[in-house]
Amino acid sequence: MPNQPSFTPFRREALLQQLVAQPEWDLLVIGGGSTGLGVALDGISRGYKTLLLEQVDFAKGTSSRSTKLVHGGVRYLAQGDVALVREALYERGLLLKNAPHLVKNQDFIIPNYNWWGGPFYTIGLKLYDLLAGKLSLGASVHLSKAETLQRLGNLKPEGLRGGVLYHDGQFDDARLAINLAQTAIEQGGTLLNHFEVRGLLKDAHGSIVGVSATDQETDTAYELRAKVVVNATGIFVDDILQLDKPGGRKLVRPSQGVHIVLDKSFLPGNDALMIPKTDDGRVLFAVPWHNRVVVGTTDTPLTEYRQEPQALEAEIEFILRTAGRYLARAPQRHDALSVFAGLRPLAATESGGEKTQEISRSHKIIVSETGLITITGGKWTTYRRMGQDTVDKAVALGKLPAAASRTAHLPIHGAQPIPDRSSHLYVYGTDQAALLELITQQPELGEKLDPTLEFLKAEVVWAARHEMARTVEDVLARRVRILFLDARAALRVAPSVAALLAQELGHDAAWQQQQVAAFRQVAQHYVLPS
Repeated sequence: MPNQPSFTPFRREALLQQLVAQPEWDLLVIGGGSTGLGVALDGISRGYKTLLLEQVDFAKGTSSRSTKLVHGGVRYLAQGDVALVREALYERGLLLKNAPHLVKNQDFIIPNYNWWGGPFYTIGLKLYDLLAGKLSLGASVHLSKAETLQRLGNLKPEGLRGGVLYHDGQFDDARLAINLAQTAIEQGGTLLNHFEVRGLLKDAHGSIVGVSATDQETDTAYELRAKVVVNATGIFVDDILQLDKPGGRKLVRPSQGVHIVLDKSFLPGNDALMIPKTDDGRVLFAVPWHNRVVVGTTDTPLTEYRQEPQALEAEIEFILRTAGRYLARAPQRHDALSVFAGLRPLAATESGGEKTQEISRSHKIIVSETGLITITGGKWTTYRRMGQDTVDKAVALGKLPAAASRTAHLPIHGAQPIPDRSSHLYVYGTDQAALLELITQQPELGEKLDPTLEFLKAEVVWAARHEMARTVEDVLARRVRILFLDARAALRVAPSVAALLAQELGHDAAWQQQQVAAFRQVAQHYVLPS
């Protein structure tokens, strides 16, 4: 028999009981990325009976593959999109207050190699500070050449004139998604991962009244009725729209962004590096993250896409080449601990002619003739506002009774200030004490998953009991994050993670083998061959 954990609201059995017991939902959200989670949390916090269904896992797609920034978007300011920047800076400030265990104030430095760079970026960033208003994270300042080199230890000194320091937010994207799901459940919502929507239910007039969905674990089919159905599936919104109206115009123009993860020695200090203009017109970031460095990103338009996107060779070479122009010790292919690709669900324009980096990141809400509400576009930083606007739209349409949004000042699960981030367990926030108590009860869970890594066996058990992890990939990609931090290490620990999960969830040896094989198939895309 598996270890039977004490009852928690996050156990799948409890969530499935809620699913069966509810004859009709007020709000049914398809998609468990940042957007869908934002909609679900906004809905349940207003008192609406809310269900969210995610076909794979929370933040499986784009929402776990970001540059790890909670930011207004300096480049959007350069494009003149002041409204988007102001909104994002406001949301950045709220997120820092509502999830201080995962979001922190990060110093960024723009190095200047041109005589005009210092004044130009200093003026622009002063406007950035101004737009943040009372929620500003700190004033931008000009740095001398000596100060810039001292703070960015691996920066090339040749031709450097100085730098500009500014402040933005930095976070763990997938961890935030899990905490949002937990918050929504604690508020009374029902959220299920590995639960695929395969059809839309319509009444005699052609209006949507629910969905048909399948529990991927048991292959059990359900017909679930709801007053409002929201399509918040990110890069896959067109797939749901095709279920509603086959042959309709596509709403999303996908763009791929790639990141490479390096050892901390490539950016040894606490500051992040921002290159304001690259060959493709984007910015390039090198950001400290979990004692490693995330470098990216690219912007590659795609015509075809899949659930597990792959970095293109040209994207990898672009990142390494661009980083090498600024870093004294230039990264090589063999230095990459992990490489990951994410797809941006950019809202398509009517003309379809703009470059992807120039398409606004503002979100769009579309209501079909059948009543399906689709939310597309946007970015992680504005997830809360996207959720509020989507639910407001349902209220305006008369589908839900009026109630005010409560998420602006709603603490997210785990929220507590983190003065000391020296232990990697800080990401658990208020759950850290209970996690350590688990180790006290079962000392063997205090062992490391791998001798070269900081992560513990207890984190796998915790992920299964309290964070709705169901597979090896759920744990290593989105709970413990080893796949994103060191892909080869993730491959090494997969069998032991499978064994721990099997014991916790009641699975046999055949399940363990299947899980390890499935994870290896995914993880190979994160390993960059020398």
